[in-house]
Amino acid sequence: MTSLVIIKTGDAFPEVVDQHGDFEQLFIEQLSAVLPAHLSLAIWDARLTSTPPANVAGAVITGSHSMVSNKEPWSEALKPWLQQALAEDIPLLGVCYGHQLMAAALGGISDYHPAGRESGTRRVQLTRAGQQDPLFSQLPESFPAHLTHAQSVMKLPTNTTVLAHNSHDAHQALRYGPRQWSVQFHPEFTPPVMHAYIERQRAALRDQGEDPEELLVAVTDTPDASSLLRRFLAFV
Repeated sequence: MTSLVIIKTGDAFPEVVDQHGDFEQLFIEQLSAVLPAHLSLAIWDARLTSTPPANVAGAVITGSHSMVSNKEPWSEALKPWLQQALAEDIPLLGVCYGHQLMAAALGGISDYHPAGRESGTRRVQLTRAGQQDPLFSQLPESFPAHLTHAQSVMKLPTNTTVLAHNSHDAHQALRYGPRQWSVQFHPEFTPPVMHAYIERQRAALRDQGEDPEELLVAVTDTPDASSLLRRFLAFV
């Protein structure tokens, strides 16, 4: 049997892990109920081994509290695999750190955003290309999504299509090939997980002039963003 591999690139905060599960568990909860019979789910912790599981049919790359620009050895070791996956048309979906790492692996630049951190439930807008994209076209033109990131894709790789943006980040969603996408937002997050991240970041958010209480009140369900995970399975 072939596997949809969840490439683990980091751990969530301890209180998130205790109450809601680690990053990979959040993906498993979204995907397991709708997983096709021909697929199984496998976890590849890229921090522990550079060897992927056998029979990879597709991959989702998780978020992380690491920074792509730090070029940690395990992170750099993933880049050639991502390049090869694109060349072989293996379906990919990068999320947050996975989004930034895919862009960096394929010739772009990911680094700290000059406007600072983006956290909370924010609206994301599809581009014209996004409205015509096979994965994104069923989404409304504007939809809420959960976000928490200090780095962004600052320079696009060549031959990359921007599918979504917002006022903070011009590169909220990208397509690199026929079945290779990435998103800056977190389709796997639930409102309680988003709340926990804002609570943990209170001081940093205040320091950049944001009101954590307003961000907490604004957290809402994000069914359109979450639906991307289920729709991605159709391409695997």
